[in-house]
Amino acid sequence: MAKEKPHINLIFVGHVDHGKSTTVGRLMFDGGVIDEQTLRKLKDEAQKVGKAGFEFAFVMDNLKEERERGVTIDLSHKKFNTNKYEYTIIDAPGHKDFVKNMITGASQADVGFLVIAAGEGIMAQSKEHAWLCTTFGVKQLGVIVNKMDTINYDEAKFNKVKDDVLALLKTAGYKSEDVPVIPISALEGDNVVKKSDKLGWYKGPTLKEQLDVFKEPEKPTELPLRLPIQDVYNVTGIGVVPVGRVETGVMKIGDKVIVVPAREGTGVEGECKTIEMHHEQIQQAEPGDNIGFNVRGIGKKDIARGDVLGHPDKVPTIVKEFTAQIVVLNHPTVLTVGYTPVFHIHTAQVACQFMEIQKKIDPASGEVKEENPDFIKTGDAAIVKLKPMKPLVLEKQSEIPQMARFAIRDAGTTVAAGMCIDLVKK
Repeated sequence: MAKEKPHINLIFVGHVDHGKSTTVGRLMFDGGVIDEQTLRKLKDEAQKVGKAGFEFAFVMDNLKEERERGVTIDLSHKKFNTNKYEYTIIDAPGHKDFVKNMITGASQADVGFLVIAAGEGIMAQSKEHAWLCTTFGVKQLGVIVNKMDTINYDEAKFNKVKDDVLALLKTAGYKSEDVPVIPISALEGDNVVKKSDKLGWYKGPTLKEQLDVFKEPEKPTELPLRLPIQDVYNVTGIGVVPVGRVETGVMKIGDKVIVVPAREGTGVEGECKTIEMHHEQIQQAEPGDNIGFNVRGIGKKDIARGDVLGHPDKVPTIVKEFTAQIVVLNHPTVLTVGYTPVFHIHTAQVACQFMEIQKKIDPASGEVKEENPDFIKTGDAAIVKLKPMKPLVLEKQSEIPQMARFAIRDAGTTVAAGMCIDLVKK
């Protein structure tokens, strides 16, 4: 069997209408992933709903409502192979109401592209997206300056946007020498897959070439083992089979393991007997592996979704309370002390109460704007103290970032997102 190419999750973010979906559509079409026929069908459809020129965007915008509004609402996933990697492309909404969906995307992304329209430069949302990318651990970022056709492929104007964006990204913690800035016109097809004579002054890679320049994300195998349980099955002849994805560390057959909080509230211990992935037995599981496994000593009633497996010498942390940095994305009124929404953290869903709102911070720079505010609202970033209503496994961003991030949901929408920066163990 040919060795599988390394897999990378890639997210496109940026302000509404700056051309994210069109960029992805063009990449898919010129990259040979979708054919003429499909594109023609999308073109007809685009004209039907009065959105001529949106056919590339329609490649990603699967929902009928999105096609009619010409706006990306939900996350779409598409595969794209380059010479070196297999990419899963996540096209994230730039529209204000839809930032909530972006979170679920960015929290899975290894690499991101921030798309900026050449004529408009940095917009309100561009800042939020840059900040969210760092909050959610998108380590490698590239910038695409799209719609170069609207500024006549002018190098000086491109350089101005480039300088602005790099300055912004620096405040979000990215090093400018590590961030490629690529001029393109997605609509015209310049510099996405094909080099363009209209951009003769630009000597760097095309968007597609850049995809092979990014580095393969390192697997956090050195960190302690953390495997959030997604489901627990009873399989005849085998017994209890928990299923989940390894976030950090390595689990081998024969390992002593512990699952917490578990039914006892203190954890249950056992020994890993078998590990299976894609219906094949494997000897060890690494970060990113979705596995089913069998543990001697753990019964079906002992563990449930939201519990986390680790090794007994580095037991997953159960928190009594924790401090988090959050950004409020979409709340109808205001958030105050006492508010108790549901937190989605790895596979757990636990109600947590706001105990203190310690400070309001500037999302673009991280500077403190206000100490102990009475409330926070949509668009605010803040440091808050929270108390889970039942035992919860959570880790600090500085120690195991993969287990520190969360989304806050209320009445079916994502209200806020954030990460744990400090905690008190139970």
